[in-house]
Amino acid sequence: MIEMPPLKFVQTNGIRMGYYEAGPVSDKPPMVLCHGWPELAFSWRHQIKALSEAGIRVIAPDQRGYGATDRPEPVEAYDIEHLTDDLVGLLDHLQIDKAIFVGHDWGGFIVWQMPLRHIDRVAGVVGINTPHTNRAWADPIELLRARFGDKMYIVQFQDPAREPDRIFGNRVEQTFDAFMRKPAPRPPDAPAEEVIAGVGASPRVNLAFPQMIAAYDAKHDPRTPILSPEEKKVFVDNFTRTGFTGGINWYRNMSRNWTRAEGLDHTVRVPSLMIMAENDAVLPPSSADGMDKLIPDLEKYLVRDSGHWTQQEKPEEVSAKLIEWRRRRFG
Repeated sequence: MIEMPPLKFVQTNGIRMGYYEAGPVSDKPPMVLCHGWPELAFSWRHQIKALSEAGIRVIAPDQRGYGATDRPEPVEAYDIEHLTDDLVGLLDHLQIDKAIFVGHDWGGFIVWQMPLRHIDRVAGVVGINTPHTNRAWADPIELLRARFGDKMYIVQFQDPAREPDRIFGNRVEQTFDAFMRKPAPRPPDAPAEEVIAGVGASPRVNLAFPQMIAAYDAKHDPRTPILSPEEKKVFVDNFTRTGFTGGINWYRNMSRNWTRAEGLDHTVRVPSLMIMAENDAVLPPSSADGMDKLIPDLEKYLVRDSGHWTQQEKPEEVSAKLIEWRRRRFG
């Protein structure tokens, strides 16, 4: 297992945030790596090592609600304004003017918002699997409910009784056994996924994640794990300690974020890279169609034979692309 740099802490935006840092402090602009759900800064362990060894300064926080970082109680403390302001405070603490923000899964939603809200702090953006989209034409939760029904995991996450939190929290090892695997092979003639509100629809995916985890037995799962036992233990130990509510609260702000984004210009005016995973059934490559209309300076790169956990499934390829793009665009 790749070791992480020493854990450091910063007071930012009303919370104490844990983060990891590697590479030369003199390198500019640094790359800030933002994880998704249910993940940690540890999800970037391969990239932290590869980028820092290539002479790139890299910073990876456990974001609000996760790992070594505080978990405020109010749901509203996890809206997109708090999540982006946390990263600005991290830059302030490290005396960094601008950074390249790299985000996977939910981290992708955050990094695409950074140049909309804090353009003076953003040198570039890299989205991994998560596309940048314009504001949805209606409340995204209602769109997802209409499309997938009440059992769709994001819809279930709105439950004020927090039943999904308890299901995952009582089955932490099952959760990571089930999620952190390579996808089942995709038929070559499978149709392209239709996308709505940034989520692709796939008949192959059971989107009732809480019920899937409740019924899951790893002994009957033919898919290949992407974590070693030691790596899985890092996730299991952290989420056993913290629970899942902090991360799920990000989802509980989707309607709030949508409402508060009315009138916000969604054009991204910094150099941008979109890394797509060929076999991600929830955020398929087709979800990135049309991004060039919102991002004038956009490159796309497809990682073949990878599912959702791209930077962990194909670490060498993702790291190499990040290094190549960073050097070509920023020296």
